[in-house]
This record gives sequence, C-alpha cells and structure tokens, in this order.
Amino acid sequence: MKKPARWDVVVVGGANFDYLAKGARLPGPGQTLEAGQFERSPGGKGANQAVAAARLGARVAFVGRVGKDSRGDEILEGLKAEGVNVDFLGRDGREPTGVALVMADARGRKQIMALGGANRRLTARDVEDARPAVEAAKVVLAQLEIDDEAVLGAARLAKAAGALFLLDPSPARALPEPLLPLLDLIRPNREEAAVLTGARVEDEGSAAEAARRLMAMGARAACVQAGDKGDLLVWPGGRAWLPRLEVASVDATGAGDAFAGAMAAALAEGRRWEEAGRFASAAAALKTTTVGAQAGLPRRSAVLRLLYQKAGLAASNTAALVGRATS
Repeated sequence: MKKPARWDVVVVGGANFDYLAKGARLPGPGQTLEAGQFERSPGGKGANQAVAAARLGARVAFVGRVGKDSRGDEILEGLKAEGVNVDFLGRDGREPTGVALVMADARGRKQIMALGGANRRLTARDVEDARPAVEAAKVVLAQLEIDDEAVLGAARLAKAAGALFLLDPSPARALPEPLLPLLDLIRPNREEAAVLTGARVEDEGSAAEAARRLMAMGARAACVQAGDKGDLLVWPGGRAWLPRLEVASVDATGAGDAFAGAMAAALAEGRRWEEAGRFASAAAALKTTTVGAQAGLPRRSAVLRLLYQKAGLAASNTAALVGRATS
C-alpha cells in the first residue's frame, strides 16, 4: 500500500478473533442456555477501532501483533480489505492470535472473556519500530489489550511528534502514573471510570465528577460513559452531554470501539470537541443495530444520516462533516 504523506489515525492495540453466541438472555453462574445465533469474525479493540476510523473516511495504520496461525491470517487480510495499513502488524511465533468469547442477549447486552495471546507480546520496541507511522499521525489511539510499556511508548512518541493521543482504558486496570499527563483524551465506561477514579458513575453528575478526577490526574480531556444514559465529554473550558440515541439495538459488542474510532477520525479532521463527540455517539449507536463487532461498524453516510434525523444537528454542521480533511 502506498503511504500517504500523513496518517489521520494510527491505532496501537489488540487484534483478536471473536466467537459470538446470541440468545434471548445471558446465562447466570452454572447455567446453560441455548443460543439462537453464532458468528465468528475478526475483532479486538484495536483492530475494531482501526476499521471504524477507516470506514468513516480516515487514513489509518495499525500497530499490533497476531500469531502465525489461520486466525492471524484472517485478521491481516480483513484489515487490508478495509484499507488499513498493516506494515506494523507483527506475526508472533510463540503465542497464538488472541481470542474473545462473546455472549449477547436480545437487548444487546454482552459478556466477554478474552485470551490476549500474541497481543501481550507487543512490546515498547515494536512500537518504537513503528515510529515512522506514529510520527506521521494526526491522532494516535490506544487501548489496554496490550501491555503498559507499549501504551506508554506510543503516548511518548505521539506527544513528541505533536499528535493527539487518545486512550480507551479497556480492559479496566490502573494506569501507570507517567501516562496520564500524556493523554489528550481518555474515554472510560462507568466500570473503567470506577477503577481509575473510585467514582460511582450513574448519571451526568457523577460522570462529571469522574471526568474532573481524571483531568486532575493529568488527562487533558475526558469522555465518561454514564451507562445506558449517554456520555459526558469534558474538555478545558467546555463540556457536552451526549445522550444515548434511540435505535433498534441488537448487539452492543464493538459499540465502544465505534465511538473511539469515530472520535479519533473526527479529531483528525480538526473537528471541535463537541462536534467530534456527537459524531462518535451516532457511530456507536449505529453499531448496536447489527450483530458482530466489526461487521456492524457504520459507514460515514449512515452516521451523518442518523445525526441529522435523531440528534437535530443543524444542516450546515452536517454538511461540514461530509467532507474529510486531506491535508
């Protein structure tokens, strides 16, 4: 693939293979239920977010690690088919490609158990080897399916290059202290916010307190998910409540990845914080209307249509989002 002068988004993170079973409800401890649907497909938060950004028009490169197995082959080919550059997707000879076992109910709620596999062998050296991509990025996006040193290395490279650095702190764990001041945006759900700040997030007010604590810890901006109610985006000098858009949800798997990828793509275009947040909220809502993590990631035209129909976005603002930055 011919490299552009700059990448809009470089994603540093995990790539898994997902096995999804969907039924009427989720099983309890020790309970077996019959599923009505089964799918297998490429996934992983990093790969999902890379595809999400690419489908929304961003020029994307992915930095990660998969095994030398058939699952890794499928992930590699799938990313290439979506237009994602994979020059820095390594193949590991010791560990298999990561897998995620996903269960979803009729309301789109989910449970996931994952095996990191090759993802956990992505090192700070691997990220350093990807310096040409990171230094050419407008936005660098990472998650926690990879080790802290790889995340920290990506953040340091991004800041040295003048790129925005975004973190989706999932799966939830405490962050290394030097990482927080490097974050231009952190986007936790309510469980992750509780781990990071101790705040119990249930509504806009408690989300604001969690965001305040994250910013006091060093993050420049925070977008905290308040469960099913929506998200609160807070940045220096401003805040925006992003209510959950009403759609016919069937599978929430990958909705957070759609949000993160869309936010990265919009910020790479130079969109204002609130504008980027509403774009991301619409992308996440649309993802829930289709089963499967990557399969349901929306295209730009569908996101704009939902914004216009559901969010009351002014026609002039919608038109501004149609074009994508090319500089």
